[in-house]
Amino acid sequence: MSTLVLIRHGQSQWNLENRFTGWVDVPLTDLGREEAHRAGSRLRDTGITFAFAFTSELVRAQETLSIVLQEIGAGELPVERNQALNERHYGDLQGLDKAETAKKYGNEQVHVWRRSYDVAPPGGESLKDTAARTLPYFAAHVAPQLRAGHNVIVAAHGNSLRSIVMDLEHLTREQVLELNIATAVPLVYELDGDLGIVKKTILD
Repeated sequence: MSTLVLIRHGQSQWNLENRFTGWVDVPLTDLGREEAHRAGSRLRDTGITFAFAFTSELVRAQETLSIVLQEIGAGELPVERNQALNERHYGDLQGLDKAETAKKYGNEQVHVWRRSYDVAPPGGESLKDTAARTLPYFAAHVAPQLRAGHNVIVAAHGNSLRSIVMDLEHLTREQVLELNIATAVPLVYELDGDLGIVKKTILD
């Protein structure tokens, strides 16, 4: 048995401004930091102790993880950072206001870019593309620790985490499109030796 905790970063500055962020390195807002502290407090109450932590190359996920680890008294935990866990790359849309983008391209087209499984925005990635880099990394780096019985925390982004949840929960393409992962709300999975889900808890 092992425990996997997935946590999306707290609110970033461009979340607040309703912009497409992707791989742009945008910091947390004060609210985002508060969300991370609250998430850490709720994790501390569970009593889970971690052996390893993984995060992306983007500062909003790294800062969220750092705050959470401080809250649970695990500030010295080994942390592996890799761009395979980065947010979906939004290409030409990065930095654009979502409402303005909808006016320019039409609501329907923007909805397709944001919510389809395999249609990418211009110059960017689809969710399928994101999964194609996130899941091999998860299988090679995170899964072996879990199979060895270690507890692991992964702090990343909405779409990289959606890819992982899709794989863990065996969701269909249609189901994953309805999946929304809230900022800084830990998803706690108790897993068996084959990474089958024994129990899932959302610490909201």
